[in-house]
Amino acid sequence: MMTPREIAERIVVTLDNKKGKDIRLLKTEAVTVLADYFVLCTGTGATHLKTLVEEVDKALSEAGEPPLRREGYRGGSWVLLDFGSVIVHLFSEQARSFYDLEHLWADAEDVTASVLDRA
Repeated sequence: MMTPREIAERIVVTLDNKKGKDIRLLKTEAVTVLADYFVLCTGTGATHLKTLVEEVDKALSEAGEPPLRREGYRGGSWVLLDFGSVIVHLFSEQARSFYDLEHLWADAEDVTASVLDRA
């Protein structure tokens, strides 16, 4: 069984390998009970978003940590993957700008660099 941090790191590396844009890993455990980590990522279009979703699902399922829930494509602009302690938000550029989750969760610690620097 993977720790929440290991799950989050595997997701970030998978997204980075598939050219996800503006990846952010926010440590949210001190600011919400929803999850320990939020992963935010932008795709370049509907096909890219679908690929990102499939690759994250595949990578974590193969590691024994399949998503608990997947919330829909919302017109190809926002997909949420729920891994329990880690929630992944995959956006189109327009949806990411509109929902501005970085601002909403501004009190969360951004730990992205610690993962991407090692990848």
